[in-house]
Amino acid sequence: MSEAMLSLERSGDGWRVVGTEAVRFALVNEYLSYLVDRNYSPRTVRVYGFGLLAFCRWLLSEDIDLESVTTDVLLKYLAFCRRERIAGRPGPNVVRMDGRRADQLSPATVNNRLAAISGLFSFRLMRDPNATNPVPRGRESRRMSSGERTGLLAHVARKPRYRSPLRLREAQRLPRALSDAELVQLLSSLRTWRDRAIAGLMVFCGLRSAEVLGLEVTDVDIGGRWLTVAGKGGRERRVPLDVDVAGVIQSYLLTERPETESRRLFVVAKGPSRGEPLTPAGLRTVFRYHRRTSGVPVGNPHALRHTFGTSLAEAGVDLAVMQALLGHAHVDTTARYIHLSPVHVKAEFDAARAKIRARS
Repeated sequence: MSEAMLSLERSGDGWRVVGTEAVRFALVNEYLSYLVDRNYSPRTVRVYGFGLLAFCRWLLSEDIDLESVTTDVLLKYLAFCRRERIAGRPGPNVVRMDGRRADQLSPATVNNRLAAISGLFSFRLMRDPNATNPVPRGRESRRMSSGERTGLLAHVARKPRYRSPLRLREAQRLPRALSDAELVQLLSSLRTWRDRAIAGLMVFCGLRSAEVLGLEVTDVDIGGRWLTVAGKGGRERRVPLDVDVAGVIQSYLLTERPETESRRLFVVAKGPSRGEPLTPAGLRTVFRYHRRTSGVPVGNPHALRHTFGTSLAEAGVDLAVMQALLGHAHVDTTARYIHLSPVHVKAEFDAARAKIRARS
């Protein structure tokens, strides 16, 4: 019933909750518009929109208004999220390696919903200082915000940030890189210059899929072999362009890229959308097809980027250089690749064993 009364639809540059009961949640639409005004990425606004949609549907089923939400209500919603089942997933007899049911919401999904809810009530508090924030304040975060790190007074900023105690614990998994055999299989299945260029930018230059799709023709300096990349949070960086990838991009521009007014580097090659920018859904379709034809089920775009990061770590590249190349906002994210370097780990392990045996 609540799904029929509320839904999320695209509205200009953002998203809006619509439906017969949408008037009860006008604050949500104002908050989503506020995120657009603050130049949040379309993907972030979409994720927050669907997270708040799920919350509003639950409030509707419980006959609770936003103004009546308390900490106790949020705890009940958290319990509901833990019990919620995903339609179409295998039932209770199928579990993951960590013991969770396959049809459960992941901790990351629940935390995304809680982050959207926390932002919503912080927005309400900003507009009305007399309002109460039902989201409890937890312990101080270990990291400063990006504004505190890079602002004019970053060297004196000491304002703590707090993590909500409602957040679920998330498993800290190491990045999954492709083996040499898997990488060769996947790249060998690519038949067009465009697809080869896209994969090459990920595995030899370390670009994210959104960064690849956001590249414009003028961002690529083939002669100088440099890329100008717009990363997360609008952080721009320059990345060296691999010489072989530069050749593939040049072949794509000269032989495959259709005539179009779009400034984007990668566009749709055929069909009714020919010449339009390649979309995230289109990119997922491309990789889904090549995973099936190559027999590499883990060959997704981010695995190619992880392969690049792992190769840097195994080559002994300085951590600060790795952070700059990968476009990480915090060095802790880059440090995961150091722990993932099996060549260095095995070398140190063998050296330690040799010393122990020499003493005995």
